Amino acid sequence: MAAISPDDLRIDTKKEIERCTQALREQLKRRLRRWGVVVGLSGGIDSSTVAALCVHALGKDRVLGLHMHEQESSDETRQLSKLIADHLQIATVDENLTPMLESLGCYRRRDDAIRSVVPEYRSDWKNKIVLPSVVDTDMLRLFSVIVEKPSGEQIKARLTNEAYLGIVAATNFKQRVRKMLEYYHADRLNYAVAGTPNLLEYDQGFFVKNGDGAADLKPIAHLYKSQVYQLAEALGVPAEIRQRPPTTDTYTLSQSQDEFYFSLPYDQMDLCLYAYNQKVPSADVGRALGLRPEQVERVYRDIEAKRRFAEYLHMPPLSLVSPD
Repeated sequence: MAAISPDDLRIDTKKEIERCTQALREQLKRRLRRWGVVVGLSGGIDSSTVAALCVHALGKDRVLGLHMHEQESSDETRQLSKLIADHLQIATVDENLTPMLESLGCYRRRDDAIRSVVPEYRSDWKNKIVLPSVVDTDMLRLFSVIVEKPSGEQIKARLTNEAYLGIVAATNFKQRVRKMLEYYHADRLNYAVAGTPNLLEYDQGFFVKNGDGAADLKPIAHLYKSQVYQLAEALGVPAEIRQRPPTTDTYTLSQSQDEFYFSLPYDQMDLCLYAYNQKVPSADVGRALGLRPEQVERVYRDIEAKRRFAEYLHMPPLSLVSPD
């Protein structure tokens, strides 16, 4: 195989848009038998591209966008989700998740889990969880929590397994409540729910089971994230959205996706996943990314580990019912 480079992930956007358009129309009419689609808008590149693709395929009158904010959503998320909806001229519904999340104990349960390792933590402090980079060490990577006082002082503490699971379980309420609302609006309109994961997220399990992982169709799950950016530009997604760094918008402190989950920034992670799938030697990938071969090998092992984890997320319910 020739030397690997980011050019290997270049796509013919015109052909890809046409292919996705035909698939969307066929899936909606023949398989799902629904009149339109609901898209949860986060202001990020994935949901914005899915919304633009659905409008291109179905027309703006058959796409409903949902703005689903809560008390910890960033102002940028609200602004950019409104920007893409206005740009596409689609109907939208605003949903405030805060009362629902409060009634479920989302914030309280998360804060209790944080206090198990940072006893002085208060609910008006900011927080996020982080994971060390996989490329720097072969040591076991453990999650830590970073909390920030109103004064700006930060405290970092290693999470116990119980605390980590408690924080994740509580924050997963956010994705699951959003999906519940998407299906409410889909049911009342006889619409389908369009999911927004790209291939990197879909393959590596960067989604919540029965949360943002749930959908009736997933228009961009076959595209690497860097390819989604290419598609977004071709579809005319506003530059403000295309230039925004990928974030989780789950925790109150700013958090990048590679800080929380992936081994590397998305463009490098895309190329590593592609190279892994193509069985490209680590030395060749290292030359393309400026990494040592052993660092690439660590990323490869992390890809394998995350795929094993993702098996559960992709798994349908188990039963004794015969598939026949």
